[in-house]
Amino acid sequence: MSTQPRLILDSKSFGLTINRLCCQLIENHNDFKQSAIIGLQPRGILLAKRIHKLISEKTGNNTIPYGSLDITFYRDDFRRGEPLTAKSTEMDFIVEDKKVILIDDVLFTGRTIRAGLDAMLAFGRPQLVELLVLIDRRYSRHLPIMPNYVGKTVDTISTEKVLVEWKEVDGQDKVLLLQK
Repeated sequence: MSTQPRLILDSKSFGLTINRLCCQLIENHNDFKQSAIIGLQPRGILLAKRIHKLISEKTGNNTIPYGSLDITFYRDDFRRGEPLTAKSTEMDFIVEDKKVILIDDVLFTGRTIRAGLDAMLAFGRPQLVELLVLIDRRYSRHLPIMPNYVGKTVDTISTEKVLVEWKEVDGQDKVLLLQK
């Protein structure tokens, strides 16, 4: 018997959460002159693009460096199962001595973030790296990685999956908790 998905964030809460995260970043990064925003492929870039756009609108600063990283071949589990297809990395700046805000949609085991840190080092050594996630599945870590900014913390078990839907690709903004 399968159970119905549980709604974690509806469209309104989704927008409010992203707005709150942007306000926290503005409070901590002020003018963003030494900061950069990097989204992790594939779905962290959707959150990163929204955050970058909203921060640019709120601060009037349209020069905040933004990039997207593909971490496919930096993963420690890429040799399992089917061959992986790489996405694109779009970074037209170096991160040397910058305060980097690394963004992903869901923090689960921490392996994606570790791979993102490795991939990012190809673009220099940042002064500081902060992690922003929309959903933190806090009891699932394989690595000691904790986010600096969290949209919502969700306690899950291994038979559950967090699904983030984006209006750009899925038709609407919402976060669901599903049984596998």
